Amino acid sequence: MISRTENSILISPIGDFSPELIDAIGWEITRVFGFPIGVQSLLADLNFAYDANRNQFHSTLILDALAQKTPQEYMKVLAVVQVDLFIPILTHVYGEAQLNGTASVISTFRLNEGLSAIEITEKYQERIVKEAIHELGHTFNLRHCPELSCIMHYCRDESDVDRKSDQLCRYCKIMLDDEIKKSGR
Repeated sequence: MISRTENSILISPIGDFSPELIDAIGWEITRVFGFPIGVQSLLADLNFAYDANRNQFHSTLILDALAQKTPQEYMKVLAVVQVDLFIPILTHVYGEAQLNGTASVISTFRLNEGLSAIEITEKYQERIVKEAIHELGHTFNLRHCPELSCIMHYCRDESDVDRKSDQLCRYCKIMLDDEIKKSGR
């Protein structure tokens, strides 16, 4: 499944993840966005983004580091991490992305009450994959969608993630197709 061209998306696992989970994320990326994927860890650790006062990791700092380290042959990067992420205005986030940018990150930490990403149930994997597609969608300039079943719908908790589908709504699909056409890919 690994292909390296300028029209590829890089999955960058940071930590120990099962190959089955990374494969599931890769298959969905290709299904939704139509691009092949590659897998390569870009960051050895995330200590640079750790906030001791919150006992969490600042996701925006991770995005900045990813964007700087993304090899030229990849158009987008999705980091998958196991740590608890935050942005200053929220208590936690499942992920974050650069809107219409290169980098996105998702965390498995709160999608299964902090259990190891090695122990994957079907529901846990579905949540992770949905959030991966959601965050990558932002890098293609997709915003949060009001449609409850759209994968781009904003989620406040795990039940919101479970409720939304693994599909883009009609409107978001059109927006994605337009963004891809505009980029010439």
